[in-house]
Amino acid sequence: MRVLVACEYSGTVRDAFRARGHYAMSCDLLPTEADGLHYQGDVRNLIHGDWDLMIAHPPCTYLCSSGLHWNKRVPGRAELTEQALDFVRELLDAPIPRIALENPIGCIGTRIRKADQTVQPWQFGHDASKATCLWLKNLPPLVPTSIVEPRLVNGKKRWGNQTDSGQNRLPPSADRWKIRSETYTGIAEAMADQWGQLEGSTL
Repeated sequence: MRVLVACEYSGTVRDAFRARGHYAMSCDLLPTEADGLHYQGDVRNLIHGDWDLMIAHPPCTYLCSSGLHWNKRVPGRAELTEQALDFVRELLDAPIPRIALENPIGCIGTRIRKADQTVQPWQFGHDASKATCLWLKNLPPLVPTSIVEPRLVNGKKRWGNQTDSGQNRLPPSADRWKIRSETYTGIAEAMADQWGQLEGSTL
């Protein structure tokens, strides 16, 4: 398959597909952090190419629920959310046969359409909780590959990346946003294993 991984600088999803023999290119405004086929620039320059599958990770800064309350407090921020939604629409409407777009819970689900699936890293071999929504075009939902059971704190489920109160353990830092935005390898491998087998099939 020819796979375009939009808005990815880590190379995680790109390399999962390449390891399985597919032609995969990542694209982001940032340079790649792992050697490999990467286009540094606007993905809209590429989406009219000959691609079989696009997996898109649009920036969630102005889309996720945790930040939307700032739209009424910071002048101009609501307009940035509208621009981010327009970008999501362009990605979902790209002339590519199969598309998966991922983002945290936020306004895509209320302003564009509900997600087709929500996955967690603990369903794919990671001791971590991070709800990730998937909007799918001509793709089946991902099937969990390895369930990691949580610990129980006062009857509530907690995974390794969470404090007892349920907060994320990752401390504030200049690159925290980059760390939190990266796709877990177990999810990337499930995408490559499960969606990489669909070439030429009819869904």
